[in-house]
Amino acid sequence: MRSTGEIDAVDARLLRVLTENPRATVLAIAERVGLSRNTVQARLARLEERGVLLSFERRIDPAALGYPLVAFVTVQVTQRMLAEVAAALDRVPEVIEVLGLSGRGDLLVHVVARDAADLYRIAGQLLATEGVERTTTGLAMRTLVEHRVRPLLERVIAGT
Repeated sequence: MRSTGEIDAVDARLLRVLTENPRATVLAIAERVGLSRNTVQARLARLEERGVLLSFERRIDPAALGYPLVAFVTVQVTQRMLAEVAAALDRVPEVIEVLGLSGRGDLLVHVVARDAADLYRIAGQLLATEGVERTTTGLAMRTLVEHRVRPLLERVIAGT
């Protein structure tokens, strides 16, 4: 579920504490931001209901699971088959994330692989998916900026 509405500076302060310590208890968050435990619990519940708080799944490095190669595959699909293609990609274990795009490609597929031969197999599997017209694969060489939202939270807190 996608988020509805914007958050205020108080919500941003709560979320900032969670980015710093995802395991923080409601009581610890309340102490850090100077609010009552009940207020924090109610606000966090509203944020979750609105889809602001996404999955609590911990981020695990796929390399630790034997998948050190990271690639991004741009996929062009037959438009009327977009839902079927997305469902097929959801069944591929090496597919980490799929984003819908505007522009030349229709989907950006984040995949991981054990090695170059495994990536070749996965790319072939994606291309063989019914409704996929064309793919272009780019190998990620290294991560320069990790996934983050803290700078956005800081901006909301500052009111800018």
